[in-house]
Amino acid sequence: MDILTYTEAHHRFRDRLREFCETEIMPHVDQWENDHIVPRKIWQKMGHGGFLCPTLPAAYGGIEGDFIHCLIVTEELSRTMQTGLAAGLHSDVVVPYIESFGSDEQKRKYLPGCVSGDCITAVAMTEPGAGSDVAGMQTTAVEDGDAVVLNGSKTFISNGVICDLVVLAAKDPAVENKHQAVSLYVVEAGTPGFEKGTQLEKMGWHSQDTAELFFTNCRIPKHNRLGEKGAGFFMLMGKLQQERLVCCMGGVVAAERILEYTTAHCRRTTAGGKPLSKSQAVQFALVEMATEAKLGRTFMEKLIAEHMAGENIIVETSMAKYWATDLANRMANRALDIVGEDGARESCLLTRALRDARVMSIFAGTNEIMKGIAAKFMGL
Repeated sequence: MDILTYTEAHHRFRDRLREFCETEIMPHVDQWENDHIVPRKIWQKMGHGGFLCPTLPAAYGGIEGDFIHCLIVTEELSRTMQTGLAAGLHSDVVVPYIESFGSDEQKRKYLPGCVSGDCITAVAMTEPGAGSDVAGMQTTAVEDGDAVVLNGSKTFISNGVICDLVVLAAKDPAVENKHQAVSLYVVEAGTPGFEKGTQLEKMGWHSQDTAELFFTNCRIPKHNRLGEKGAGFFMLMGKLQQERLVCCMGGVVAAERILEYTTAHCRRTTAGGKPLSKSQAVQFALVEMATEAKLGRTFMEKLIAEHMAGENIIVETSMAKYWATDLANRMANRALDIVGEDGARESCLLTRALRDARVMSIFAGTNEIMKGIAAKFMGL
């Protein structure tokens, strides 16, 4: 029995997106990996195809889809074996802050561009001295009449080079309670005092632009704040369930793609006159990998169904984030063991998959943080 119910609209959406990926993305992946960035025009093509922010209302240009549409985007983009086009980050992590907490004016101003791909977003929380500890951030926001003056820096910001709009977390230094000092602001690229640093060179995610962001006496209108002053920490915490679920989805589908690639390789590659897939040792390894992938798929779909029903599953998504991203890493390592010397070549997609999978257990809160959250709610 299926956990998720797919409609004809879902199937048509997938078919259109798969065709788009095959024609507009896959022929260019290697070039994007070499360039270390995805061209802006592909974001715009994604938007014009209706593949960005699919859950947004039609009033902002969205297709009024559900979270299954978000899963489909994650699944189909994973087939391209690239991570540069971070549509899930934009559509399912950053834009929901504007949708949920933005004023009517902010929504009308920014959301249509987010849907069309003309406004690419990033979220800036992580700092050089404050990673998973959001409340320990040092970037400040000081009110000055009708303006807010921002000072500080953020690091490891995905979409940091190409972004047009940043959802920034900053604190009021005059507020002693660190959890009540944080507010969220939208900052447009090109604002005086807002500078993008050099693109960071990373082990993986080569086509995904990651950068440091610097704010030096950056003045923005006070009405650029999202929601109430001092509510930023609680806004961030409120969106973590979906963010961790998105990470879980990324881990599971990455594991599935690695399994598909490895299985196909073993069927077409011979050793001793017979396909590798006829070796009992290889068969057992592939069966074990397939079993884990199915377990991950079942867990993920159950959480998606519960999330869509509005249930509080923050503990379960914390568990899923760590387990699914660890799964992707285990799968990549096991696959390279099976493939052997072919996996030592840069042309082998498993090499890219291994590099790309490694950071998944680190971003969006390390997996150790995820386990600590689960332990706390288990009363340990």
